[in-house]
Amino acid sequence: MQFLTKKQNERKIQIIAPNSINININSTNFLGLIIDNSLSWKDHIAVLTSKMNKACYAIRSIKPFLSVDILRMIYSLYVHSVMSYGIIFWGNSHHSNSIFKIKKRIIRIITNTGNRVSCRQLFKQLQILSLPPQYIFSLLVFVNNNRGLFQSNSEIYDLNTRFNHNLHLPSTNFTLVFLKQDI
Repeated sequence: MQFLTKKQNERKIQIIAPNSINININSTNFLGLIIDNSLSWKDHIAVLTSKMNKACYAIRSIKPFLSVDILRMIYSLYVHSVMSYGIIFWGNSHHSNSIFKIKKRIIRIITNTGNRVSCRQLFKQLQILSLPPQYIFSLLVFVNNNRGLFQSNSEIYDLNTRFNHNLHLPSTNFTLVFLKQDI
């Protein structure tokens, strides 16, 4: 798969392998995450939207027969588990807004409130994180569990400052890498 920017055109690359036909693809499924060639996560979020819409329908169908606590448990088991898988990768995508809207719709169904009611208090009432805080929390858990992958400022600089124990954020920029054949 070639990873492309919005302005970059696809290049013809020939990969030679015995007994195989190599075709350029735009997306692939890797460990349950659908990765596209521009890393926009559009395809993954489309699949996730479909799953969450099905969950929304299921919760709406069983709502008259169950209490709010049981509906919250069903939400945690199905919606939250599906949505939180891989959120550290796709959670910052601008396409994730559709997931947030479906999540708000499900919360409104559980609490039996109207479409125009703000969900801020409903999330607090049900003790459920909305999508942006859930994304941030997942990132914090990842950093905490993989602390050895990150350096602190004290490991890089010898100065004793008040930000000495903060994580070092390396400066990055986006560069294009070409194969030797392309040059």
